Amino acid sequence: MPRIALRPDQPFSLDQTLGCGQVFRWDRAEDGWWCGVIGNKVIRCRQEGATLMYEGADEKNIRHYFSLDLDLEAILEAIDHDPFIHTAIERCRGLRLVRQPAWECLCSYICATNSNIPMIRRRIATIAQQFGDEILSGDQKFFAFPGPAKLSCTGKEATLAGCKLGYRTPYVFSTACEVAAEKDWAKTIETLPYEEARRQMMKFSGIGPKAADCILLFAFQKYEAFPVDVWIRRIMREHYITTLTRDSALTGWEYDTIRRFARHHFGEYCGYAQEYLYAARDS
Repeated sequence: MPRIALRPDQPFSLDQTLGCGQVFRWDRAEDGWWCGVIGNKVIRCRQEGATLMYEGADEKNIRHYFSLDLDLEAILEAIDHDPFIHTAIERCRGLRLVRQPAWECLCSYICATNSNIPMIRRRIATIAQQFGDEILSGDQKFFAFPGPAKLSCTGKEATLAGCKLGYRTPYVFSTACEVAAEKDWAKTIETLPYEEARRQMMKFSGIGPKAADCILLFAFQKYEAFPVDVWIRRIMREHYITTLTRDSALTGWEYDTIRRFARHHFGEYCGYAQEYLYAARDS
């Protein structure tokens, strides 16, 4: 079985990376093996100390997906500006942001609005089962995530209703149509500066500020993005911006206040700070 010897000066935690909530199509078995679908490949990974074992892809793809080419120690040093983030870093050291396929990530975060992780996982799995190509791996059946053209065909909006996406159904259908019609949409977003890319992302149906920031962070490596949900809002209010209100609804002004503070306080890798703060919240 192929193995990667992890560098001692470049921490990596497979469990932290795949278990922190940034991806929705990976499952961990009791023996420590993670199984997920990337593109049309079924990937299995397991970490034993400084060794990463894998199957289903070549080393180049594994290194790219898990961002093993990034200097994580330098990134963590760059965001380690106060005792609270320092504690989060120590608890979750080795967590890396994966490089997610752009369309799947976009569709996933439309499905993620106002939902918990188990519900998001079920919606995405259902879309894959209904529209994706079947992949056989041993005696198990998996499904690739369908491309936008498979969701944007005439009549597919009615079929999507069977995926139980609720009010998100027309958003997924409309965005699939837009993306299928614009073949280079991902390349366009990738080349834009963060703020402009964010504005373009929010033009897609069903994409608000938080979803846009998640997609830019996880699929486009725009590390300036700082997604704000109820957990991050609470953390920022209690430990960084104590003047924030305690109103139940997160306003646009408050969202922008938080993300701009984070960019100033944590620097160009504030997206990594966000993920460490989020992942450490219950640890």
